[in-house]
Amino acid sequence: MDCSKYNVGYFPVDKKYNKWVEKDHIEKAPVWCSVDMRDGNQALVIPMSLEEKLEYYKVLLDVGFKEIEVGFPAASETEYEFLRTLIDNNMIPKDVTVQVLTQCREHIIRKTFDACKGAPSAIIHFYNSVSVAQREQVFKKSKEEIKRIAVDGAKLVKKLASEYEGNFRFEYSPESFTGTEPEYALEVCNAVLDVLEPSETNNVIINLPVTVEMSLPHVYASQVEYMSENLKYREFVTLSLHPHNDRGTGVADTELALLAGADRVEGTLFGNGERTGNVDIITLAMNMYSHGVDPKLNLSDMNYLVEEYEKCTRMHVYERAPYAGSLVFAAFSGSHQDAIAKGMKYRSKNKMHLWNVPYIPIDPQDIGRTYDADVIRVNSQSGKGGIGYLLEQTFGYNLPQKMREHFSYMCKSVSDHEHKELKPDEVLDIFTDNYLNLQSDISVTDFEFMRENDVVKINITFMKEGVETELEAEGNGTLNAVNNALKSYTGKEYTLEVFTQHSMQGQGSQSVAASYIGLESNDGKMYFGAGTDTDVITASTKALLSAFCNMTKGDVK
Repeated sequence: MDCSKYNVGYFPVDKKYNKWVEKDHIEKAPVWCSVDMRDGNQALVIPMSLEEKLEYYKVLLDVGFKEIEVGFPAASETEYEFLRTLIDNNMIPKDVTVQVLTQCREHIIRKTFDACKGAPSAIIHFYNSVSVAQREQVFKKSKEEIKRIAVDGAKLVKKLASEYEGNFRFEYSPESFTGTEPEYALEVCNAVLDVLEPSETNNVIINLPVTVEMSLPHVYASQVEYMSENLKYREFVTLSLHPHNDRGTGVADTELALLAGADRVEGTLFGNGERTGNVDIITLAMNMYSHGVDPKLNLSDMNYLVEEYEKCTRMHVYERAPYAGSLVFAAFSGSHQDAIAKGMKYRSKNKMHLWNVPYIPIDPQDIGRTYDADVIRVNSQSGKGGIGYLLEQTFGYNLPQKMREHFSYMCKSVSDHEHKELKPDEVLDIFTDNYLNLQSDISVTDFEFMRENDVVKINITFMKEGVETELEAEGNGTLNAVNNALKSYTGKEYTLEVFTQHSMQGQGSQSVAASYIGLESNDGKMYFGAGTDTDVITASTKALLSAFCNMTKGDVK
């Protein structure tokens, strides 16, 4: 690998264009323009069909985009027909503007206007490349000749806009802006603006594309600030960004450039686009959201957006893609799970509005994700806190501390030996099979309590192998009395170490009680059981018999 063949191909501006450094967050959402159906679509192995484009168009409307670049109508019949379908069938909402792209070539511009005829609101986005590499290697033209292409394009779109039926705005892009001398890019843009004559009723968009990422993000931000402060007609110009992601810093480029004075962002859902893609609007919008800024986009059903995107584009959203990936909220690590579980309980207990849960930057429920399926995930790396939290939040079982630890090792062992993640239902199955209402050769068929002062007396009937045995016992409470009767009946010696109980659902007499019991055998080993019933005494009796069952069979399950 010979790095000497590479040199800085970008042009930094004067260091005085760095006022963006003084800002520490983005204060408001930019104007968003989705280019999924043009820039994103042209990067697909199989571009979307007319039907797929119509379906995806509806998704973009659902998200709330008010500007959508729908295609390059002069490029193909499908692109042309799609735009005509939207116009002829009145499918463009009153508050939405469609955008079309065209090179600064006369026949392409004219065909673009043919496609846009009758559009209620359309942006004619024209461009030509102005970079050093393109001027020297592709067009072999001077700076003046390249500027003339842009100016002639501006004159033609202005002329045709007055001749065609429709409501038109203009956007100009000096393509390959990042590889262009900033003062020359400014000269070309200002020459275009002189033709288009921006005004209060004629807002013009100047778009500064990161056609290829070439610099660190702060360099682009200063270039944008330079353009913002030196463009003519600035109060009537919308300064737009169109970053690509060649260096993997498209989001950073955009965020810093917004601090530097940009007003608008062109990008795609999930960052689809040529080469490494366009800037990811979902990441940008959710980053703002996580700072308390309304992004003005509806991303509340992320699963729906992922599903539609993957269906229409045949692309895949990476599992670790920020906010949208299937694993981005997942915690497998035991220490992470424990911190998240404690944070969630702290938040609930203190009725907190502000979100500040360890390891989870935003509330997953805000984008349609759930705590049980998306946050706490169980594998061999998981811990008692996370596994216990999942069981409690999903199924309502709040295990005592010692039992939670015992159960977590059981789950981790299954995951480790089967080399797989355990789904919530599988975690429940392990709990049910190993602890809950276990059936052994001993059962209780009847019992009756009497209280005398501080003593509880019991008449209880046990059954084993079809034979019933009735006996009496007493204790300092109902469970203690049942436990003493069981010891007397079986002759087993052990200590009842753990007992907790809670209501699982409903209220009053219809609520279900869940009881948990831990028995310590004479050799110091712990055995656990759980029981549920609408009667609290029956629930605790079932839990005791379940723990006893595990103890007497050696906890072999």
